[in-house]
Amino acid sequence: MTGRETGPAHHPAQPVHNQLPQQHYDFFAGGAGEETALQENEDAFGRLALLPRVLRGGGDRSTAVSVLGREWPAPLFVSPTAFHRLAHPDGEAATARAAAAAGVPLVTGMAATTAVADVVAAAREKDDDAVVWFQLYLQPEPEVTTELVRRAERAGCSALVVTVDSPVFGRRTRDLRNGFHDLPPGLATENMRNLPGGEPGRPRSITMWPAGWDDLRRLREQTDLPLVLKGVLHPEDARTAVEQGIDALLVSNHGGRQLDAAPAAVEALPAVAEAVAGRVPVLMDGGVRRGSDIATALALGARAVGVGRPVLWALADLGEEGVRGCLTALRADFDHVLALCGGHRPQDLTADQVVERGTARRPTRGERTC
Repeated sequence: MTGRETGPAHHPAQPVHNQLPQQHYDFFAGGAGEETALQENEDAFGRLALLPRVLRGGGDRSTAVSVLGREWPAPLFVSPTAFHRLAHPDGEAATARAAAAAGVPLVTGMAATTAVADVVAAAREKDDDAVVWFQLYLQPEPEVTTELVRRAERAGCSALVVTVDSPVFGRRTRDLRNGFHDLPPGLATENMRNLPGGEPGRPRSITMWPAGWDDLRRLREQTDLPLVLKGVLHPEDARTAVEQGIDALLVSNHGGRQLDAAPAAVEALPAVAEAVAGRVPVLMDGGVRRGSDIATALALGARAVGVGRPVLWALADLGEEGVRGCLTALRADFDHVLALCGGHRPQDLTADQVVERGTARRPTRGERTC
């Protein structure tokens, strides 16, 4: 946790700390190594301030944004996280229903404890047009990747979010200390059941391996779904991705769970946005806890931002109702901040409104904000 004040949309971990077994709490809360990248995701926002604009007139404010051909009610989505049934018995189904009811798109994870078809069905219980994307790790066996893609297509997912920052598993200190390596009996990574080469009825393990651009090109040939590349921090990778026909980028350091030496996502965002130069949407996740964080990320070049851990804490605390409340509060908080910044639309937020706290100096492109 940081020293920043807890705002109305901030769901800290503390209320659920005693509700979850220690190893499960640590799985959600922890990061890689010394957890520097994990902490920096939040702290980097705390080092930035917003310069409001005044006397802009008009009261017709809207928080809607367009992403991959769909209008979202707000520049907010639920980032992919694993094992929701460790937080609550209803797991990803509760998260999906809550997100759909709040009008917030959901990225369901490949390592979910609820199969993608059931996640989409749960979302559509609340909204027939609910946006659900599927997060994918490319697997070394092409036939496994293909089958996962087909399942996402059949379920009704409208995009694939390909996580590319995991050539190996991150060394997550808390999990190593707790000996947490697998789900407890009765829970499984349901998307990994009955895949080619696996034992019938049993889930395969998810393999982390160093995939390349050729593997991504093969994926592009296999599906018409838009591809979102998640885990991009270097501007040269962003340029290459656009040249390779990627439909959107998601700037992310994996919630601080992979490379502990990586910068905060919001620090990497401006250089990636500059490299992309508006050719595809740029999304971001990592450390977003309140409406001002959303506004800051948008001003620095993001089209929309994702939240992960706040959703998990809300799920563990109050289930579906908690997640809906968390997301609704974040939307309302962003709308309030947008008004205070003199904006009528999310695109009204501009980079010259972001300054380093204590200096009123604008961070330059690609410069760390410390």
